Amino acid sequence: KMGNAESNAYQNHLSRFLPEEQSDIDGLFDTLSGLSGSAGAKNAKAAKKTVTLAALQARESAHTREPLPEPMTARLYSGMKSIDLPAKSSGLSEQIAKEQFVIFMSNLLKGNADEKISIIMRMIAKTGGPLKGKQIQEFTEDLITSVVHVLSYRKELKGWSLENTRDSSSGVKALASELLSELKLPDGTKPVGSQLLETNFDQSVIEDWVYRVPQISVFLSVVIRQGLHVLHSLPDQTNDILNLVPHCKGIKGRGVVSLFDIPAIIYINSHLPAEMQHKWQLLFSSRLHGESFSQLCAHIVNKGPCIVIIRDLDGFLFGGFASHSWEVKPQFQGDNRCFLFSVFPTLAVYTYTGYNDHYMYLNHGQQTMPNGLGMGGQHGYFGLWIDSDYGKGHSKAKPRCTTYNSPQLAAKEDFTLDAMEVWAVGDAPESAGKKGKKSILDVDPQAQALLEMAGKSRQSEGLREPMEEEEDDD
Repeated sequence: KMGNAESNAYQNHLSRFLPEEQSDIDGLFDTLSGLSGSAGAKNAKAAKKTVTLAALQARESAHTREPLPEPMTARLYSGMKSIDLPAKSSGLSEQIAKEQFVIFMSNLLKGNADEKISIIMRMIAKTGGPLKGKQIQEFTEDLITSVVHVLSYRKELKGWSLENTRDSSSGVKALASELLSELKLPDGTKPVGSQLLETNFDQSVIEDWVYRVPQISVFLSVVIRQGLHVLHSLPDQTNDILNLVPHCKGIKGRGVVSLFDIPAIIYINSHLPAEMQHKWQLLFSSRLHGESFSQLCAHIVNKGPCIVIIRDLDGFLFGGFASHSWEVKPQFQGDNRCFLFSVFPTLAVYTYTGYNDHYMYLNHGQQTMPNGLGMGGQHGYFGLWIDSDYGKGHSKAKPRCTTYNSPQLAAKEDFTLDAMEVWAVGDAPESAGKKGKKSILDVDPQAQALLEMAGKSRQSEGLREPMEEEEDDD
């Protein structure tokens, strides 16, 4: 009988959830159906509990600020409504039945790409059918906006905030366009620019895209768990959400706005080695520590793997990930986990090509070798270079940097530095993390001697800061 088919599918989906997860989902459904004004379940046959769009929106606006932006609430509703039930009576078409609700949660939170796709298609456009690139772009931007919004609303940004980071709106567009650049037509071509927005993509293409771009599923999971406040605190098999945003240390209360925006932090963090994704700590900021190359060296040497980000005078934002502690020496260092990246005007990561091992370079106070900080390419032609004569740099790539296959990252080949930050990622190496430890200049007489030869004697005297204590920024 139809009713049995319905309950079997429903039971199968329900069984994917642990008992405590089931009760969490039941509780949410009961709350929403209560807001929908559907009759109590005393007479279960006559009045099945259901959920309406108005109830989803009412739940959102029951708070002073909605946990989810309205367009995303409407998209979730379309997704729930798209679940076909074998014995669905036409009278319930505008309302969500419990079965639809549970199957929606099960497919999006626990399902494979195949199970997610028909729901995602309906979340992108109510009509289903082939979708234009522009519709997929709007969905992706809504999704990223909702993630930033809900994490901020739930205070889940781990020390980052919308106040201490760059405005996220341009970051949302940049991340959406980076994710959309992975859309491939069946013949393997990737339409770009205005062509992408006008192209029709069918379900199989979008399914392939969701399968290859894990951020879409992770972001949907965050929107459902944190936005609807369901299953948000329960143990889960996936670390994707756990390290979506790293803990931020060293910026709180210092009046600095990072060069990063939240979408860029999420994206760059996802490209770091897994064991480094849980924490970023500010080591150097040109606005806090001044524009001095010896200050830069004093703050970043022997501090473990780092992210360097630079803004040039034209507003371009770009940088690199150094997989090893920076050391002052005239040889290349690092390994093939290093990469270069761009944050603005485009968001992209450029990984090693295997062409050479010129991953990272830091030298200071030598007459025979170039002095400065560089990543990728070769002397005089770095993918990213900051001269020891602080303030000047270059990004040369004709047409691409040999080490990372990156294009020119700055607006001009030879650029002027406007601002710079360096963030340590992961746990500090034993030698760096202890309070009251000596500076690199105390530990390394050679570095001190080099500074003195260069006439830069001990600028850091009296300027050293204590390492931020761990709990400062939580």
